[in-house]
Amino acid sequence: MALLIGMDKRGIFATLDPFFEGGGIMGRTVANAGFMRALLLADPFREYHFFLPSEEAMRAARQGAEAIRPDLVEEGRLRLAFRQELPARLADTAFHCLHLSDCLTSQPHVPRLRALHSRAVFPVTGTTHSLSRADYAQALLPHFSPATTPRDCIVCTSSAAESAVGRLFSHLRSGLGLDEDRFPGPSLRRVPLGVDTGELEPASHGERAAARAEWGLDEAPAALCLGRLSHHAKMDLLPLLQAARRLKADGTELTLLLAGWATEEDEPFLDTLRELAANAGLDARVLPRPGEAEKRSLFQAADFFVSPSDNPQETFGLTMLEAAACGLPVVASDYDGYRDLVLDGETGLLVPTLFREHTEADDALARVLYDNQYHLLLSQTTAVDVPALARAMERLATDPGLRREMGAAARTRAEEYGWSRVVEMHLDLWDELWRLDPGKPGDAPHPLHVPYGRVFADFPSQSGLTGTTLVWSGYGRAVYQGRDFPLIYGGLSHVVTPELVKALLFRARKPMDGAELAALLAATQQLSADEAESLVVWALKQDLLERA
Repeated sequence: MALLIGMDKRGIFATLDPFFEGGGIMGRTVANAGFMRALLLADPFREYHFFLPSEEAMRAARQGAEAIRPDLVEEGRLRLAFRQELPARLADTAFHCLHLSDCLTSQPHVPRLRALHSRAVFPVTGTTHSLSRADYAQALLPHFSPATTPRDCIVCTSSAAESAVGRLFSHLRSGLGLDEDRFPGPSLRRVPLGVDTGELEPASHGERAAARAEWGLDEAPAALCLGRLSHHAKMDLLPLLQAARRLKADGTELTLLLAGWATEEDEPFLDTLRELAANAGLDARVLPRPGEAEKRSLFQAADFFVSPSDNPQETFGLTMLEAAACGLPVVASDYDGYRDLVLDGETGLLVPTLFREHTEADDALARVLYDNQYHLLLSQTTAVDVPALARAMERLATDPGLRREMGAAARTRAEEYGWSRVVEMHLDLWDELWRLDPGKPGDAPHPLHVPYGRVFADFPSQSGLTGTTLVWSGYGRAVYQGRDFPLIYGGLSHVVTPELVKALLFRARKPMDGAELAALLAATQQLSADEAESLVVWALKQDLLERA
């Protein structure tokens, strides 16, 4: 792996995402912030350029970066810009890589921008999170683009995620007849998410005692389940209650700590959980929306961790790593990314799962249902082996020595996934991608990119500038002479600047064909044909130009 200490810094890192999003404690937001924090602390790049969609995103990125590395801001090595400025920066900046916090939203569309504006074919990468929404095949489809090269890569966080993306790609290619020559796709590599093993550590004897007192726990072992508290997302908790009932019937005392993110819409389900646990005589605490301090306290109070995931929304299992970092052994379903993280019989115990083979009816129905509805259909026909789950929980509940042994092994395992190591894996990946031959990427538009100029050509009374003679107006003359000033909206700063406006007005002192005026601007101001035409039409709209 690349060594971060003492090495020469790479070039410029770019992204279109703030990474620091805030909001609820959910896996995606925690993972994105953890990655960027580790990247900035390692500081392997000369500069970090964020192209963001809004002022709010800029504030989030700046605040997040300043809290970690204020020197980057002070030295001018952290640069924030609106996404509209990306084409100009692609033209004049040599980027080492452009990395996205997810692989679906923007990543498929960056290669064409790169082909149109950049001299270098730098790697474009993005990370998988959930992959099971019904529109995800449609979201992945734009990855098949004439501009995509082998240097573009989807970073799959688990073996299961890599398999799922590969199968989706095969499904799209065969179903739509997409040959690899006309529509190349990105490569796939596995790089996991990480955990901050400095922030999360096994509890000392005193910390454990204080945490158990905080949650009112007695001598009975406590099993912590931390995740999305919803019957249709990540995991159904009813099999866990059924397993706990089996333990109670066999005389094994156990406290369940059921914690995680929930919305107001989930409250009826949480009430149902409490009622079911009470009717079964179980000691189950339902703890929605814990903060970071509460989450840490729960890890310190628990004896082991349990996560019977049964939902394709889960692709990695960040809470597995967090529990392991805290020295907790894990009981988990043998499902998705969990099997990458939990070494069965060494760091925890895996419980068998079963899914149906035929899903054609739900496949056809999914696109007319809400997200939670078809995920419920999928998860309710994924069975976690309840007797096996009960046996695994009983083993850890009744054997303190086994808990200690597996907990120590889990902590060692978590250290392999420290965020600093994960950042090194990304650096190695970007270096590897640079070594691949990108071929000659095409700049042809993707069929899914709307050709607005052609599609809406019949909306206006005239399309295009050819045949329209333009000259500066009285207002335009006043602006050129500095006696008046136009209002330029912030979202147009990539096309319209005071300097460009002045250059345009200077050339429009005498009547000139609009198309010729745009061509002259493009040649003298280093603008693309699109940019030059946009500037001329904008000036006509703002009464800086008029028809001669």
